[in-house]
Amino acid sequence: MQRLPARCSVRAQRRDEDRVLAAVRKAYPGTAVDRAVRTPMPGVYEIWMGANVAFVSSKNPRYMVFGRLVDLKTMRDLTDAKLRAARVIEAEPSERAADGPAYIGPMPVADAITVKRGTGRRVLSVFTDPSCGYCRQLEHELQKLTDVTIHYYLLPFQGREAPLAIWCAKDRPAAYAAAMGDAPMSVVREAICEHPIDRNQALAAKLRVQATPTLLFGDGALVPGVMSADELDARLSAMLDKSKIKEGVSDATLSFE
Repeated sequence: MQRLPARCSVRAQRRDEDRVLAAVRKAYPGTAVDRAVRTPMPGVYEIWMGANVAFVSSKNPRYMVFGRLVDLKTMRDLTDAKLRAARVIEAEPSERAADGPAYIGPMPVADAITVKRGTGRRVLSVFTDPSCGYCRQLEHELQKLTDVTIHYYLLPFQGREAPLAIWCAKDRPAAYAAAMGDAPMSVVREAICEHPIDRNQALAAKLRVQATPTLLFGDGALVPGVMSADELDARLSAMLDKSKIKEGVSDATLSFE
């Protein structure tokens, strides 16, 4: 099969999104518009206003359509996961936390892009999509953490091309960092290497991950949305302290016996 390269870059996509965003803001100066995001439908962009979303044509932003974008071929609601994430991000930190442990057990770290800083003793798993704006926002916070090991599980919620391009890169952590920053990233239409994208999607479904980003902590708690570096640092440190206490109790028991 012949490969069909799509000479599209993340930087070019963001320029288009910035252009549409500027046009909408000019047309509606009294409306607080956060961002514009390209959709799979050519010429149609999501316009986000807090936790609310509308759709506009890039050629004429005069009219907005409020609703959801649905892929009728797969019968998948493409807007639902983003709406959930937006509502979670606008909630208070206490409201964002999961009700309890969602998963406790070994994770398939071989299917993740792993980044280690410092001692790496504090461990965090992140379900992420390189085309997700909130994932970029979270990455800015994650970059501030020290002594941490982060496992990134790539998901194709907004298309498979970008996750595949990152996984098939020679330096996956660098490719992911570039996608989360301003560097251009070439995208191909088909996989050029063995990849875990389908397994990651199955894992996400098993854990009921419905939006990106979603964080999985060592105690099994799933937290969707963006957390600040201070929130993350406090939670990871508290978990590490609990782990040390358990180790101390175990050592004392062994010595007593």
